[in-house]
Amino acid sequence: MSPAQFDKQRVAASFSRAASSYDSVAQLQRDVGNAALEQLPQLQPQRVVDLGSGTGYFSERLQQQFPQSTLISLDLAEGMLRYAREHRPLRDGHYLCADAESLPLADNSVELIFSSLAIQWCSDYPKLFAEIGRVLKPGGCFLFATLGPQTLHELRQAWAAVDGYVHVNSFTPADELKQALPDVLALERWQEEDRLLRYGQLKQLTDELKGIGAHNMNQGQQHALTGRQRIIGFKNAYEQQRMVDGSLPATYEVFYGLLRKKNHG
Repeated sequence: MSPAQFDKQRVAASFSRAASSYDSVAQLQRDVGNAALEQLPQLQPQRVVDLGSGTGYFSERLQQQFPQSTLISLDLAEGMLRYAREHRPLRDGHYLCADAESLPLADNSVELIFSSLAIQWCSDYPKLFAEIGRVLKPGGCFLFATLGPQTLHELRQAWAAVDGYVHVNSFTPADELKQALPDVLALERWQEEDRLLRYGQLKQLTDELKGIGAHNMNQGQQHALTGRQRIIGFKNAYEQQRMVDGSLPATYEVFYGLLRKKNHG
């Protein structure tokens, strides 16, 4: 089953609205991004791109890591860039509002692109990776973390007990991501992990998803108001998944990848 297509305008608007609340609920996003940062390749880049930079949390860390580099914070959501500019201003940095599938950057112009939990919102992976391959200099790297299809399977299962509509974002499997790579990009490292979050109440999870702006963004989702009975049915179905310790689980399937542009590319 091919993942649902994301509506880019909705994605941008949703994350823009969530800019001021994002950092307060984004512990998972920080943990994953920090794990990705630990895998940074040995490079002395002149230019670094933080792709899907959000509130600028990792742009700040990349600038600390590469103080001599010019940093470009690039995000689809105008509101996120505005927040980053106000709260985490970059020294010798640039803010770009753009789509990862159509980068406004010159060919062979960047040595390092870092992206944590952003490319799962892309719809056309061959196009995304072609763009990455185009803008990287030969020998340059793309280090990323993204989400796999098992993400929030508990939430999906609970909704499936109630109706047949798409309520939960659907992400791309690892093999499809790898198949989308162009010849010019070599896969140097691939890692997968499940991160299990635990909640006392379901509302904590749903509030968190709303707070980071990552609620359902599939095209063709259910537009009718979700009736009270269905909400009760959904909650009851999720309650069935309570763990032995009394907590409600929410699983995130995370993929980490390191791609390098071939020298003869």
